[in-house]
Amino acid sequence: MTKYLLAAALIVGFAAPAMAMGPFYIVFDKEKQTCSMVDTVPSDTDKFAMMGNYRTKKAAHMAMEGMTKCQ
Repeated sequence: MTKYLLAAALIVGFAAPAMAMGPFYIVFDKEKQTCSMVDTVPSDTDKFAMMGNYRTKKAAHMAMEGMTKCQ
């Protein structure tokens, strides 16, 4: 029984970070002049400009730090 619990815990432990991955988008709010990281594509293209899409949150955060509009 403990083997099954241990196996289930390991599966959940390794699957959780993989589920957190997904497309992340850097968007620039034209009115507020700020950048944001979102997980959905903005539909209001008059208000937002998409600056890029990234596979992980960490990659999006690192890219946002290097963008001059986001400083």
